[in-house]
Amino acid sequence: MTTPFPFTAVVGQDDLRLALLLNAVSSQVGGVLVRGEKGTAKSTAVRALSALLPAVDVVSGCRFSCAPRSPDPACPDGPHEPGPGAERPARMVELPVGASEDRLVGALDIERALSEGVKAFEPGLLADAHRGILYVDEVNLLHDHLVDLLLDAAAMGASYVEREGVSVRHAARFLLVGTMNPEEGELRPQLLDRFGLTVEVTASREPDQRVEVVRRRLAYDDDPAGFAARWAGEEAAVRARIVAARELLPSVRLGDGALRQIAATCAAFEVDGMRADIVMARTATALAAWAGRTDVLAEDVRQAALLALPHRRRRSPFDAPGLDEDKLDETLEEFGGPGGDEGDDDPGPGPGGGPGGQPQPDDGPQSDGDTVARPEAGEGSEPQPGSGGGAGERTPARAAEPFRTKVLSVPGLGEGVAGRRSRARAEHGRTTGARRPRGALTGLHLAATVQAAAPHQRARGRSGPGLVVRRDDLRQAVREGHESNLVLFVVDASGSMAARQRMSAVKGAVLSLLLDAYQRRDKVGLVTFRGSAAEVVLPPTSSVDAAAVRLESLPTGGRTPLAAGLLKAHDVLRVERLRDPARRALVVVVTDGRATGGPEPVALAGRAARLFAAEGTACVVVDCESGPVRLGLAGQLAGELGGAAVTLDELRADSIAGLVRDVQGATGARRAA
Repeated sequence: MTTPFPFTAVVGQDDLRLALLLNAVSSQVGGVLVRGEKGTAKSTAVRALSALLPAVDVVSGCRFSCAPRSPDPACPDGPHEPGPGAERPARMVELPVGASEDRLVGALDIERALSEGVKAFEPGLLADAHRGILYVDEVNLLHDHLVDLLLDAAAMGASYVEREGVSVRHAARFLLVGTMNPEEGELRPQLLDRFGLTVEVTASREPDQRVEVVRRRLAYDDDPAGFAARWAGEEAAVRARIVAARELLPSVRLGDGALRQIAATCAAFEVDGMRADIVMARTATALAAWAGRTDVLAEDVRQAALLALPHRRRRSPFDAPGLDEDKLDETLEEFGGPGGDEGDDDPGPGPGGGPGGQPQPDDGPQSDGDTVARPEAGEGSEPQPGSGGGAGERTPARAAEPFRTKVLSVPGLGEGVAGRRSRARAEHGRTTGARRPRGALTGLHLAATVQAAAPHQRARGRSGPGLVVRRDDLRQAVREGHESNLVLFVVDASGSMAARQRMSAVKGAVLSLLLDAYQRRDKVGLVTFRGSAAEVVLPPTSSVDAAAVRLESLPTGGRTPLAAGLLKAHDVLRVERLRDPARRALVVVVTDGRATGGPEPVALAGRAARLFAAEGTACVVVDCESGPVRLGLAGQLAGELGGAAVTLDELRADSIAGLVRDVQGATGARRAA
């Protein structure tokens, strides 16, 4: 068994360690989401926490870890009589990004359920994690329906499996920890809200702290057992403190003054719903217990706000999470005052920690991988040599306000990653047929199964009311849902687009399409062309906010190398097909259709466009041409691409012009029929 890195040896990362410890003290805090760049001890700290959790008593032989003194009356392995049990360490269960629904919640043996009426259930990871830790690395890359199941179980403390009228329920109470790198995409706001706490982790830029990180990591890698032994005393002390805090927690008093501060803080920061108030109250109570106190103080409320509110203030994927600490202090001071149950102004440090139970600062962050200084998002988007910068370049125009766009989709039926854009065969969705299962049965088509088994009942000697079902009779439901796509933006940044009002509208349109891509769980990429060349400003990624930052700083000016932009996009798609062949692409070309610069620019652009048409790539041209005289070049380009053209006005979901066009198209189709 691998010796985990000691939790107390992690250098720095005070907020991360505190959030994990508070969840260990109170399971009602609701878990923690850890956001940060790679190599910042996210995984190391989570795995180290499992060694600090007290051992649990379980019913011997129970696959669902029932407590022997109060077993779950609905346990699938029950009923259990109260009595002595066996002790085992608390588990840390990891949920892989590619896990199936059956692996997460468990699987029913449908064949035995139909033929014998037996609820034969194989537990999943939620059962394994009961009374322990469930860790999801890269939770932002997990399929949405799995995240929903996971968070529902965490909120209810139970998991339900429903298949064709057969239902199984078991307890599932665990400390939920998710980690994510925001560069790889964000969680939806409603999913962010389901995590109790969030922390941002970054690597230290202090040389001395980084030296200590490397020193400890090398010592651990050379002798894991010996390194852990040197920290055994500190580990035992923290473990004992967790037990003491758990015992003290029911005695902690959350006074009316602290509750007023919590409510006022949530109202001041305009947090949606009431979940934030409840999480703050539970977190402040856990902070007091961790500090060895029975009263919640203003400092507990302040620390609870810093952990529970930042991720709940996001209104769009382009908003950076965070909290204005000056505003927080003003709110707490305004609603503190007399009768606020504040206690002493300076209660001093809690046992073994800083004020409010905050862990003492250490020498620096412990890295579980190489940490490389990274420029802020948006850096590196200056004009590159050959990209047409220099003379005629203008300062970037700000994007207009985004709007709700029409749904642009890829025609046909795909088989890509689940999402919300184009039609696809999927595990979830509308049932359209049945087939023999390939491998494990994941979705039974009951009517087709009965129809397959019915002709053989006499030959199989059926004598009772039950249906005699064989494995060959089972039929898998074929379902149609929606997939996510790769939306590749090819944006004209030449001089013909550079009028500030016009470019502002163009950026607003692209920003609106990016927001739509975020909501539909797409990958996005950004190619721009101007001057004499094209540039991949953002390779395909799940981080639409990174695309928005690149778009905001996009410079304009120079000639219009339309062919270069299309060929660059074609190269990007060729590489992406090798990396992810199941994900279909939608190319959105944002241009007025002009092509200038070099010999025969129009002919070259036409030949480049026909490459997309020959491969059947779905394309849409957003026509940015304006003014009383219009050449219709964008429409011609759309014809060469084999796609459609829409104007900026028609792109809006509430566009009257688009509505008229859709109605006329539908009317014409009916008349033709």
